Amino acid sequence: ESKERLGMIVDKIDVDKDGFVTEGELKSWIKHAQKKYIYDNVENQWHEFDMNQDGLISWDEYRNVTYGTYLDDPDPDD
Repeated sequence: ESKERLGMIVDKIDVDKDGFVTEGELKSWIKHAQKKYIYDNVENQWHEFDMNQDGLISWDEYRNVTYGTYLDDPDPDD
């Protein structure tokens, strides 16, 4: 299964379709995959942080989601 999946990915990485993956093609693919992961991650978390759904994340919204009730009572008994 791993070889099959790798074969499908190699076809996408091999931009010039010469049957080989060059260092440059691999670097480009890794950058592409990292960007996609970052953008997908931001998209998935945006709605969680944008609590008032205004398309912007204020410091208060970020702080509330990130630190939650800890800021209300930084030394809880429990």
